[in-house]
Amino acid sequence: MSRDQPERPIRVAVVDDHPVFRLGMTALLGTLAGIECAGEAVDVDSALALVASHAPDVVLMDLHLGERSGVEATRLIRARHPDVAVLVVTMFDDDDSLFGALRAGASGYLLKGAAPQQVERGVRAVANGELLLGPEIGARAVGFFTRGADPTPFPQLTDREREILDHVAQGLGNAAIAHRLALSPKTVRNHLSNILVKLGVGDRAQAIVRARDHGLGRR
Repeated sequence: MSRDQPERPIRVAVVDDHPVFRLGMTALLGTLAGIECAGEAVDVDSALALVASHAPDVVLMDLHLGERSGVEATRLIRARHPDVAVLVVTMFDDDDSLFGALRAGASGYLLKGAAPQQVERGVRAVANGELLLGPEIGARAVGFFTRGADPTPFPQLTDREREILDHVAQGLGNAAIAHRLALSPKTVRNHLSNILVKLGVGDRAQAIVRARDHGLGRR
């Protein structure tokens, strides 16, 4: 290869279900030297298809993708394409979202509203194999560990609720969970109702997604 031949640009895919944000992000990428947009996706399935067909170096990932989550998409992309880096760009700044994304294999985490310079730095950093957290997120992560926070997923749940959620994430129905834990089906239903409220989800399917995003449900 000639010394004068330019380096291959960093190819970046944008995954977000908001068309205005996708448009703005692709426009930004088009202004950055040595970076090009490799395509757009709006949900988990289209993100997986895009990565498989266009082989980007970096995926900019929102965490809200309709009925499924960007954490799930991140985990699947990293499992199938370990050389692809994921940089989360989202509105969610809570601990569950942050650590769920990092556990799924994300290499960076920025909040929407980050300056263009931060996005550019994030893309270049994760493409180079580095971990990058936005200023607010970095402070949150440091605070999480320095205050000795419990690394147990969903600390707002009781031990029994977390146990039931783990069984739900395995795909067990209420009757099977009741039998396994020597509880009545009504007790399981009551616990599950409390779990949905504490997790802020609307139904069992959403609870399963959240639980699996945080490592529960593995037999």
